[in-house]
Amino acid sequence: MAVALVGLPGAGKSAVGRRLGMRLDLPFVDTDHVIEQRIGCSIRDYFEREGEIAFRDLEQTVIADLAANAQGVLATGGGAVLREANRKQLRDHFHVIYLRSSPEDLFRRLRHDVKRPLLQVADPLGRLRELHDARDPFYRETAHDVVDTGRPTIAMLVNIIVMQLELAGVVEPGAHPEDPPA
Repeated sequence: MAVALVGLPGAGKSAVGRRLGMRLDLPFVDTDHVIEQRIGCSIRDYFEREGEIAFRDLEQTVIADLAANAQGVLATGGGAVLREANRKQLRDHFHVIYLRSSPEDLFRRLRHDVKRPLLQVADPLGRLRELHDARDPFYRETAHDVVDTGRPTIAMLVNIIVMQLELAGVVEPGAHPEDPPA
């Protein structure tokens, strides 16, 4: 079984993906970590040094490699859906869940985060609104299911996703007992 999480930076793809993998007893892979292992530096440094196009090329290669042996739970970078090739690979090889968050919720979570290159701007909330407006159609196009993140805990989001996967026939109903409340 292969599940991929898409959404804006800070939507919870890595945190939720890690817990979902544990819950379903599946390996968890974060595309950003795979990329950093390949380049031997942080994405932020690579992004600044090589530019966004070089980063997106590398991201596309990593997603294609992971799709070729699709298994487990995959957390993607927030901009992974910008390229049609990535949207197709994800949709064809994974059950894709869009973790939808409002720009305001994301700003509250990310306002002190200095690791995200696209948010190192004078107006991060405005930037999140721009990203949401530009990317939301791509997330929707790629996703098989949409889960609103709002304010639920990670454990609650994992429970919601497991229910979605059960309804979609991706996992057996009741095969994965609920996480204890966080």
